[in-house]
Amino acid sequence: MHVDLYEKIWMWAASGLIVVFLGAIVLTAGLHAVHPPSHIETIDPKTLADHPEFGNPGVTTRPDGSVVVSIRAELYSFTPDPIEVPAGRPVTFRLTSADVLHGFLVVGTNANAMAVPGYVSQFTVAFRAGEYIIACNEYCGTMHHAMVGKLIAREEVR
Repeated sequence: MHVDLYEKIWMWAASGLIVVFLGAIVLTAGLHAVHPPSHIETIDPKTLADHPEFGNPGVTTRPDGSVVVSIRAELYSFTPDPIEVPAGRPVTFRLTSADVLHGFLVVGTNANAMAVPGYVSQFTVAFRAGEYIIACNEYCGTMHHAMVGKLIAREEVR
């Protein structure tokens, strides 16, 4: 079978692009430890009210100074609301859902994860000072459009 030079060039270029894209994924995931928010642990959504972390979710500052925000998403709200965090410091979000699949998007930032019943999703991000809207970006029912919250990043007083 004869393949023209012009077609061979396009096949090699397409193959090269695939290798470059796969290489970029391996490089960022492997060497730089950049991973998407994922389900790092499992949890029983029926017993969230009694869970030590998600029974009374909120903002916690650990002894090492790191900030952890535990969030429970349920029809049609985020708990806690509003969320107040220090500006300029890495904040680790841990979230789960009590009922159905929800999205967690801090509008205007790269903070975006899914709250899945039975799993805890976790990601870390730092914010500039200001107020941000939190939106559910996964359709979760008839009042989905009303599922919003607020995040306030405050400058720390030194």
